[in-house]
Amino acid sequence: MYARRQALTLIASLAALATLAATAGCATTPAPATLTETLGRNASTQTLARLVKDAGLGETLASAGPYTVFAPSDAAFKAVPAKTLAELAANKEQLKAVLSYHVVAGNSPAAAIKQGNVKTVNGANLALAKSGGFITVEDAVVEQADIKASNGVVHLVDRVLMPPKK
Repeated sequence: MYARRQALTLIASLAALATLAATAGCATTPAPATLTETLGRNASTQTLARLVKDAGLGETLASAGPYTVFAPSDAAFKAVPAKTLAELAANKEQLKAVLSYHVVAGNSPAAAIKQGNVKTVNGANLALAKSGGFITVEDAVVEQADIKASNGVVHLVDRVLMPPKK
């Protein structure tokens, strides 16, 4: 009888340890990701993540910031003519200008966005508008807002924005 009680106690202890080990993994949270890492991890921003790296903006978007990125989705890049994408790939300064037109200094979650112009990292103004739950950035619509990063926020947009010609 004593041996049976010890065996049951041992089984119960092992079950408790297994449960604790299984839930301990669930309790951990991933380390906060920078904007650069967030773009790279999001399945809808793989093209932008690659272009950010190609343009040399990865370090900027990994810095303390904070920044707000109006990130064109992969589908938005597919709508850009192949000739335009080839020209951007060949001219890193032009690529950097286009991509930095999607970045604003400061952390602006959707709730904080107000109608008006904001200055982008490339120096040009970007028109923002908000109506109910809809946010537009120039002629792009925010499809997914408030993708948080450790140094800012990403809003997924449905178009690639082209800065005004200087």
